Amino acid sequence: MSALSRRDFMASGASALALAGCQSGGSFGFRSEPGFIWAYLVHFGCNCWKDVPPERVPQHGKKPMDWLLTRCQYDHVRFDEDAWKDISARLAKAGVNMIVIDLAEFVRYESHPELAVEGSWDVGRLCAEIARLRGMGFEVIPKLNFSTSHDSWLKEYHRMVSTPAYYRVCEDLVREVIGMFDRPRLFHLGFDEETAGQQWDCEHVVVRQGDLWWHDLNWFVSVVEKSGCRPWVWSDAYWHHPEEFLRRMSREVLQSNWYYGAEFDPAKVSEDRRIRLRAYEDFERAGFDQIPTGSNYSCDTNFEGSVALCDKVISPAHLKGYLMAPWARPLGNDKADAAQRAAVEQMASTILLHRGR
Repeated sequence: MSALSRRDFMASGASALALAGCQSGGSFGFRSEPGFIWAYLVHFGCNCWKDVPPERVPQHGKKPMDWLLTRCQYDHVRFDEDAWKDISARLAKAGVNMIVIDLAEFVRYESHPELAVEGSWDVGRLCAEIARLRGMGFEVIPKLNFSTSHDSWLKEYHRMVSTPAYYRVCEDLVREVIGMFDRPRLFHLGFDEETAGQQWDCEHVVVRQGDLWWHDLNWFVSVVEKSGCRPWVWSDAYWHHPEEFLRRMSREVLQSNWYYGAEFDPAKVSEDRRIRLRAYEDFERAGFDQIPTGSNYSCDTNFEGSVALCDKVISPAHLKGYLMAPWARPLGNDKADAAQRAAVEQMASTILLHRGR
């Protein structure tokens, strides 16, 4: 067991008495001791969804501009610093204590400057922003998504997945980012939605499956752990191969299952949504540490509902906190800014409810 993994989380995590009587086999009480995480995901980089510019997206003329702006490959950074400063100030007031920054093409990496685009920040400027956020009371955690559905920010290396060149570049990037963030206790590796369906409108489609997917995930986990951090991933691979996931996934990897619906009664949702809800309980029984993820992407009640559910079905020993993923970027436009403000307001009200239980 690595020095910064389960032991540290147990020391800083929450504890409370378990109450019997839930259908899942146990109903767990409120926990909010120091160390409990209330995290917000922000995308500084956006080249993570499509490997083509907007004019080459199939039927791009039918896509709204905000869809194209946040999903397509652009040759410049899409980030409004003033909008982000406003959101970060709101987050601090809301009681949020962790910011997870998805970097992608946003940084001019010193190890691989070829990944930069126009407007990419140099390392010193990013480090100054990390220091500013820490000064506001946030723990700041890096995220680089290495799912083949979300790694177009790697440019030509996106087409070299699972080759010696790919491993070399990815290790360089992980180690450099860990240095930028002063060896954070967590490193989010993404690894979600690696399917052909997610890449239907991309020009180059890559999907790892079976042993190769597990080999590459475990390789990234090893690189992160050797650098003294704990790896963190999205958990949706479980939805498609639950038994294999529970058997092969390391318990040292922090899990973020996600569900964005408004309905939390398993009897009232489709089977594909039912397995997403069931994952929280299955991970609890299997002994995974979790940071469940909610969002205001689909509805305005999901984050509060996710917290209410997971407070009941995940034990204090394994529930490390919650993550809000609004999927709205700091672009400085009215729609994106409004979506982020709404996400922050939902976090603020949920945190207050949580503390009052």
